[in-house]
Amino acid sequence: MEDLKTELATKAESTKGEVKLKSSMSITDMIKAMTPEIKKALPSVLTVERFTRMAVSAMNNTPELLQCTPISVLAALMNAAQLGLEPNTPLGQAYLIPYKNKGTYECQFQIGYKGYIDLAYRNEQMQTIQAQVVYENDQFDYELGLEPKLFHKPAYSDRGEPVFFYGVFRTSNGGYGFSVMSKPEMDDFAKTYSKAIGTSYSPWKTSYFDMAKKTVIKQALKYAPIKTELQKIVTMDESIKSSLAVDMTEVPNEIISA
Repeated sequence: MEDLKTELATKAESTKGEVKLKSSMSITDMIKAMTPEIKKALPSVLTVERFTRMAVSAMNNTPELLQCTPISVLAALMNAAQLGLEPNTPLGQAYLIPYKNKGTYECQFQIGYKGYIDLAYRNEQMQTIQAQVVYENDQFDYELGLEPKLFHKPAYSDRGEPVFFYGVFRTSNGGYGFSVMSKPEMDDFAKTYSKAIGTSYSPWKTSYFDMAKKTVIKQALKYAPIKTELQKIVTMDESIKSSLAVDMTEVPNEIISA
């Protein structure tokens, strides 16, 4: 980790910007030193003071993040800042997750369900977007094909166990689409595509329903007429990055392995 901190400090000190990082700094100190760059990335609705407090709080509440490579933590924070999402707060917009990748702890960035909804609504073509859980005692049916249909009437009480999840969107011109996944399909999806699911800090462990809702929303939006900008943002989800950039969507994701 010390070599990585030295490399990060060298990169930072060689820039013409305001950031001055030193290899002797802790990750928390590096976050505070990155304040000028974070401020540039944040939207006006989120102050740099609040964002920095949230970042430091994430470090304190998740000690394993302090074991992660500094560059991966700072890159994850810059992802959150540029998207205007609060990391590791009860809002569930985004998560910083310590993950052992290739034998080294790195910080993985994940967009939460509520963060994904917020990003989708930034597209002016989006009229409504939502996701729901279907329970075994609900009335539920759907059809695919040229005339797809979706019907869901929740039971008034004693809804039973969750059996399906679905995400649906409607655009301003009347177009719509949806995605449905069963509970077993969702469990298999999480195990296959979320490499950090085995960690105690994975949102699949702490916020299963929210992550399931995000998944069906993502599946549904694959067929939506959304801008390239949102498609680029999606690539930041569940990513580990090892460098910083003015536009973090341009930084390639690290290959995640067990």
